[in-house]
Amino acid sequence: MVNRGTRHCWTIPKNYFNHKMQKKILWILIGLSAILIGLYPISYFLLAEKFGLLNTKTDPLLLNTLWRIGFYTHIIFGGLALGIGWLQFNTTLRTKKVKLHRFVGKVYIAAVLLSATSGIGIGFFATGGWITALGFIVLGFIWLSTTLLAYTKVKKGQLILHQKFMIYSYAACFAAVTLRIWLPLLIFVFGDFMIAYPIVAWLSWVPNLVVAHFLVRRV
Repeated sequence: MVNRGTRHCWTIPKNYFNHKMQKKILWILIGLSAILIGLYPISYFLLAEKFGLLNTKTDPLLLNTLWRIGFYTHIIFGGLALGIGWLQFNTTLRTKKVKLHRFVGKVYIAAVLLSATSGIGIGFFATGGWITALGFIVLGFIWLSTTLLAYTKVKKGQLILHQKFMIYSYAACFAAVTLRIWLPLLIFVFGDFMIAYPIVAWLSWVPNLVVAHFLVRRV
């Protein structure tokens, strides 16, 4: 005779495998998009000088050495942070390959420090006026502060808080991906880049942090 209580304990929910598969597919999509956009800065070195966003900049600004250093520092190290940051949420990497997890984490933090600080600097010269500038500058400060908080928490052994702040940090970092999703949609709706860009300066990261908030509540 089978004990009903025991049988109940070993019952697998009907939607367990569907849920697991959905998470795996989402994980793959996030990883692929992060890698692809993370490699996007290479285009600025392979194509013409006035490529992409540079088409919206004035010649005097493009000739400004400090701005150019800030711009290329931001996109190169931002791409690096985006391309490796998603790996840090892999359970296997965190639990079974701790040394690799820590190494990737250190590289991510260093990349964020360089990309976020330079991003804040070039944010003052953002295309589209003060609304665009403010959106990207605030994003830079949020990305920088949440990353530093994640680092200080792990140094104190507060792993749960470390994980929570890392979720916020990467949500801010992932704005590089969501910007490239929202921008063409907004240009299609409004028919004007100069209308779409100030909006995407906020829309690219505010919803990300809202999603991160709900994820953090589950940690």
